[in-house]
Amino acid sequence: MSNQYDCRKCPGYCCSYPLIALEKRDVVRLGKHHGLTFEEARKAFTEEAYGRKYAMRRKKDVHYGKICQFFDTKARCCTVYKARPKVCRDYPNTKRCGYYDFLQFERRAQDDPEFVALTDHS
Repeated sequence: MSNQYDCRKCPGYCCSYPLIALEKRDVVRLGKHHGLTFEEARKAFTEEAYGRKYAMRRKKDVHYGKICQFFDTKARCCTVYKARPKVCRDYPNTKRCGYYDFLQFERRAQDDPEFVALTDHS
C-alpha cells in the first residue's frame, strides 16, 4: 500500500498542529536520541497542554505561526526523523494527506511549485 503523497514536498503542515501529543515512550526515545535522561527530555521537549501531560514544545514559523521544535524551518524537514514520536510515525493513517492534495492544487493554480498557503493555528 503506497502513499499518494510525498512528505518531502510538503512544508510541514502536520508539524504545525497546535497539539503534538506525546506518550512517555516518545519522550524516552527523544531523550535517548539526544543523550538525555527522561526527566531532562521531559523538561526540554514537552509541556502540559490541551489536557495532555506531554505535549511537544513548539517554536516560531514563518508559514504557520508555530511548529514543532524539531522542525528545520529552513530545510522544511524533521531533524529527529528516526526518533520522531509515534503520532508522527502513524500520520496520516491513510493513503492520502488532505493538506498535501490541497497544497498540490494551490501550487498548480498559482503556477508556483514552492507556493505555501499561509494558515494560522494560533
